[in-house]
Amino acid sequence: MISEKAKRYKGIPLSILDLAMINEGSDAGQSFKNSVDLAQHAEDWGFNRYWLAEHHNMPGVASSATSVIIGHVAGETKTIRVGSGGIMLPNHAPLVIAEQFGTLDAMYPGRIDLGLGRAPGSDQATAYALRRTLHSSGEEFPQQLEELRSYFSSDSTARVRAFPGVGQDIPIWLLGSSGFSAQLAAQLGLPFSFASHFAPAYMMQALQLYHQNFRPSKDLQKPHAMLGVNLIAADTDEKAQYLATSMQQQFLDIRQGISKQFRPPIEDINATWSPYEQAAVTQQADALSVIIGGPETVRRQLEEFVEMTKADELIISSGIFYHEDRLRSYEILSELMD
Repeated sequence: MISEKAKRYKGIPLSILDLAMINEGSDAGQSFKNSVDLAQHAEDWGFNRYWLAEHHNMPGVASSATSVIIGHVAGETKTIRVGSGGIMLPNHAPLVIAEQFGTLDAMYPGRIDLGLGRAPGSDQATAYALRRTLHSSGEEFPQQLEELRSYFSSDSTARVRAFPGVGQDIPIWLLGSSGFSAQLAAQLGLPFSFASHFAPAYMMQALQLYHQNFRPSKDLQKPHAMLGVNLIAADTDEKAQYLATSMQQQFLDIRQGISKQFRPPIEDINATWSPYEQAAVTQQADALSVIIGGPETVRRQLEEFVEMTKADELIISSGIFYHEDRLRSYEILSELMD
């Protein structure tokens, strides 16, 4: 007999978060080909969404022109939802985002998600280059969101309107790594995606705020929380641990303020970091935001994660260097959820 815990785990929708990583020695063109191939496989394997994240001034990430890549992936797939995880709204005029996603929705009706964040997705110098001013900040995010949503309203009598965009039903998600967006999503009755793949310490607090303060809306009658998970699956625990050294090198680079292309796995990760750095990376993994292992290890840890968080959906990021290994990781995950 299947336990209640297993039933919750088996029934949960799975989605994919892609940063379009640029591998060491490769280029953005190959990264986009890999993204399309992964999205096509994910569609066949029954994944729910394929989201791309906005980042800037990072030589290892090719998803800076997020709306363009979303259109490319949507055009090469048929049924899977494609969207942003997310667009960093303070970097853009709300009208521009409304027009871009109105255009995407017109091209691929019923398949486009608009996930919004309030972080810059970059350093301060890059934020200035994007915005031409640093007066636009996360504190203004609720007003920017209200303006953006108004462009999709068919009742608007404003002088400025979004075409395409007006009257289109494009699902808006709020993304966050703290309680701010959780509370705002709850107040507006919007779905919420928490970045537990890099901010696990605040996850349970944010979920509690979201559920306790949720107000039903025309968009959503009950809370819907999607949580980010770093997950690397392979046919054995040993192979998964080896593949995970690429992600661990990336975590270490971030801690050291180094920006590089995504590096291949290495045999001895301990040769690259100090005991303090090892402890910091391990602490993040121990916070259940990182799952690494063979099928049975992944199944058990996913069950524990879903049981603890009561997540409605999971969005999986798999930092794996070799494309065939990344495909296999998601294939194993899809097999576990059948």
